[in-house]
Amino acid sequence: MIQAAAAFAQFFGRIPKAVLFGLVILVQVGLLAAMVVDRAQILREGTEVKLQTRPIDPRDLLRGDYVILGFDISQLKTGALKDQPSGSPNPVVFVKLAPNRDGFHEAVSVHASPVPVTSPEVLIRGRVRYGASCGGSNGSVFCADMQVRYGLESYFVPEGEGRKLEDARNQRKLTVVAAVLPSGRAAIKRLLLDGQPVYEEPWY
Repeated sequence: MIQAAAAFAQFFGRIPKAVLFGLVILVQVGLLAAMVVDRAQILREGTEVKLQTRPIDPRDLLRGDYVILGFDISQLKTGALKDQPSGSPNPVVFVKLAPNRDGFHEAVSVHASPVPVTSPEVLIRGRVRYGASCGGSNGSVFCADMQVRYGLESYFVPEGEGRKLEDARNQRKLTVVAAVLPSGRAAIKRLLLDGQPVYEEPWY
């Protein structure tokens, strides 16, 4: 084992530093490209869902040029999951959404693993922030209520535009249209202000 490690180190010692540096750059570029392609797939192939934003804690101020977003589907009743083992304080859950009469997608139920859905229902993947650590000495179980994050909670905007959007969010005039893949992964596709598009996320 030690000899193998020494031989490995000796092998890399023979490679010029410029070549190693180039390999590191190529790996980083490859990872970045993979992330961009993955996001483009979500935006291109995902089912669109319309999400109502909600006012958030005023202590969560605008962070740079990112608007912090909260959603009605972020605060959930655990339903049938209540008192079931959660496995960890922050488990992954799958939330079944369905459009209401106003066109906004609302949470229908929450599940510990993927479940079948039929159109126009959509299954979105999230991670529990609070609400999976009840049970005390009996181990972690789901509480009656939970807060879920979907990776949609911040959005980059041009400099100086954030305050207007945060004010609209707090007046419930800001709507998020997200794309959701069958796997549950989601990404913000566009923002609507008073029902009109104000920002569209490019695929690349």
